[in-house]
Amino acid sequence: MKFAFVSGSVALDFVGTVQSRRDTPLDLLTTTADLADWTAASGALDAPAPVTDADLAAALHLREAIYRLVLAAGSGSPFAAEDCAVLNRATTRLPVRQELRPDGTVVRHGTIRAVLATLARDAVELLTEPAGPVKECAAPRCTRLYIDRSYRSSRRWCDMTRCGNRAKAANHRSRHNL
Repeated sequence: MKFAFVSGSVALDFVGTVQSRRDTPLDLLTTTADLADWTAASGALDAPAPVTDADLAAALHLREAIYRLVLAAGSGSPFAAEDCAVLNRATTRLPVRQELRPDGTVVRHGTIRAVLATLARDAVELLTEPAGPVKECAAPRCTRLYIDRSYRSSRRWCDMTRCGNRAKAANHRSRHNL
């Protein structure tokens, strides 16, 4: 799968669509089709929504604002007014509509702008209601942010099956000169 959903927050998973931010960033959302696919893969919508170039630009602008706001919160720095404005504008739209069916299933539908509103609301909650510490993955090339909900807040990797396993395997190889 192209996208990973391991951050504990849909807003952080959205921010995670840029990999390796420190060295060679890899943006997974370079086309309107990528963003449409992400909306369905994330579970934000049951089916990909139509996405225009303007929607993609708005989404990327929101993604980077959320990233900077989360970093500022983590370092205790004040939030940039422009980033707050981007987030606040997105929250003014109606979010994704959820419909409960008699069989207990939920149907999610809406526009890409509704998805962005939902992401913005998730980011506001993340930034204002402590859900656990937001950390950056300890893997050298990974820059994914995640909520550490482990018992002692001791989680080091965004995902044990990816980054954690690689780090442990590398550590094992270095100890045994493999």
